Amino acid sequence: MVLDSPLKTSIGEIKRISSTIIRRQSQRRDLESQSTSNSTEKKHSIWWNVFLDIPIFAAVTIVVGLYEYGIIPSYKSGFFCNDPNLSYNFNGDTVNEVVLLSTVLLMPLTAFLITELVAVDSDYLRCRPLEALRRTGLLYRNYMYGFVFNLLVFEIMKGLSGMPRPVFFHFCKPDTAVNCTTGEYISTFECTSSYSLWKQYDSYHSFPSGHTSLSVYCGLFIAWYLQRRAFSWSSRTVFLVPLVQVCCIGYAATCSLTRINDHRHHWWDVAAGMVLGVVTLLYAVFPISDNFALVRVASVSKTQHSSTDMLYVTARRPVS
Repeated sequence: MVLDSPLKTSIGEIKRISSTIIRRQSQRRDLESQSTSNSTEKKHSIWWNVFLDIPIFAAVTIVVGLYEYGIIPSYKSGFFCNDPNLSYNFNGDTVNEVVLLSTVLLMPLTAFLITELVAVDSDYLRCRPLEALRRTGLLYRNYMYGFVFNLLVFEIMKGLSGMPRPVFFHFCKPDTAVNCTTGEYISTFECTSSYSLWKQYDSYHSFPSGHTSLSVYCGLFIAWYLQRRAFSWSSRTVFLVPLVQVCCIGYAATCSLTRINDHRHHWWDVAAGMVLGVVTLLYAVFPISDNFALVRVASVSKTQHSSTDMLYVTARRPVS
C-alpha cells in the first residue's frame, strides 16, 4: 500500500482552492457586469421617465385631487331615515389626515435610509452615504408607485360607492331627512350643514377606509423590507428588527381600529381597506420590487467576496 506524500497532498489542495477562487471571481465579475449594464440601462431610460412617467404620475395625482374635492362628480348612495348607524356625533380623529400622510410618506424613507447606511456592502465603504442614498431612492420610488396605485384605487371606489359614514347626519344634515318617516329610504338629498363643502362631500365617502388601506400598505411594506434586508439570526442583535416590525404592524392596526372607534367608518369599510392594502403591498413587493431582489443580490455579492478573501488567506498559508 503506497501513501501519498504530504507535499503532493498540499499541492493538490492548493490547486483545488485556486480553481475555487477563479470560479468565485468569475461569478463576481458577472454580477458586476450585470450591475454595470443595469446602470447603463437606467441612464438611457431617464428620458422615458421625464416624458412619460412624470406626466402620468402628475395626471394620476390630479385625478385623485379632483375626486377628493368633488370636482369630478361621484355617486351618492341613499340612506334610511333616522338610521342609528349614521347618527353618531363627530368627536375628533385619533389619527387625522395630516398625521397619516406624514407617517406614510416619511416613515418608509427614514427606514430605508437608516437600513441602507448600516447594511451597505464593504465594497462601497468609501462612498457609503452615496450608495445608501442611491438604493434608498430606488426603494422609495418603488414604494411610491404602490402608494399612488393604492390612492387611486380607493378614491375611485369611494366615488363609485358613495356610502354614508357613521357621522353622516352630523356632517351633512340632509335636507330630505327633516320631515321623513323613520325607516323610509331616501334616495336623493343635498347637504345643508354649516361645515365646509369638503366635509359635506366626505360624509358620504365611507367605503373603503383610506386610512386603513394606506397604513396597512405602509406598515407591511416596511416590515417586509426589513425582513429581506436587515434581519439575520447571526447578527449582533436579534430582537431589534422584529421590534421595529411589530411597531410597523401596530401602527397599521392602530390607524385601522381607531377609524371604527372614532365612528369615521363602518367595520366593513375597514375590512375592505385592509384587503386593498394587502393587495397593493403584494403588487408593490413582487411585480414592482421583485421581492427586493436589488438588496438581496447585494448581500449575495458581499457573501461571495468574504468567501473569496477567506480562500486567499487559506491559499497563502505556508505548507508545513
